[in-house]
Amino acid sequence: MLIPVVLFVVVFVLARMGVGMFGGSSQDDNLFLGAPPLTSPDTAAAGAAVTATGGDQQILQRLADVPQATWLTPEAFPLDQVGGVVAKVAAAGERTGRTAVFVVYGITDRDCSGGYSSGGLPADQYGQWVHRIGEAAGRGTVMIVEPDALATASECGQGEQRTSLLRAAVEELASQGPTVYLDAGHASWTPPQEMADLLRAAGVDEARGFSTNVAGYESEADEQTYDEALSAALGGSHWVTDTGRNGLGSNGEWCNPDGRALGREPEAVDGGGLDAYLWIKPPGESDGTCGGGPEAGVFWTERALSLARSAGW
Repeated sequence: MLIPVVLFVVVFVLARMGVGMFGGSSQDDNLFLGAPPLTSPDTAAAGAAVTATGGDQQILQRLADVPQATWLTPEAFPLDQVGGVVAKVAAAGERTGRTAVFVVYGITDRDCSGGYSSGGLPADQYGQWVHRIGEAAGRGTVMIVEPDALATASECGQGEQRTSLLRAAVEELASQGPTVYLDAGHASWTPPQEMADLLRAAGVDEARGFSTNVAGYESEADEQTYDEALSAALGGSHWVTDTGRNGLGSNGEWCNPDGRALGREPEAVDGGGLDAYLWIKPPGESDGTCGGGPEAGVFWTERALSLARSAGW
């Protein structure tokens, strides 16, 4: 009986480390090929559908049925709560054979350029919060790490601190088992070679790859060109891209721009560097108090309906 017991212990320890029986880590595989992203029953769109009527209700319910990421902020989910929230969502993914996708969004001086989503944790508390997230999520989950943090680092004068915090976060999350994508802005922001240097400094080599166009509006074609160039500069890194609101591409504005549309619904991609099209930013959530919108992150029913109808829903 000794050998089976020893084998069990080895397998358990390797699993907690994010390592498979044959040496592969959680960063080696495209999870979405075997387990599409999780659809949550608790989205704001689902709540809005309950009180809507007619065609509006049909659109909102259809929107709620599309898999979208769960955003984690320390303001909504502080240190003593975030683990329980993550564990609940991760368990739902495991139970349904789907991949829970989380967005880690709590870095020090978050949204230092836009300002509408400003906040985050002090540097000496951020690592603890990230640890709780990774510990609760484990293998079979995906982490999108800190949208816009690298793209805004230089303009906010935070290059060294930011890359240091991100490197520690990537290493912590990857060691706990989740598949990690470190955010790389979008096609109209940072040149690929410059972003590749930032990603390396922030630990992308420990991750599965990078994410792009999170909460953005860049067209699929523009993002594909940027992502392929960035992947090549990194030596063949994988990536995921947000298509939730890019159905008509960008008009050059980033904060609740008029006339935009929902994009391609989430789907895995087999082969090549692109792992999946995802809805990382839930469509319908406001970018901030601009263009008549509510505070950043608040679901804006009129906006959601406009995006959907522009997409032909």
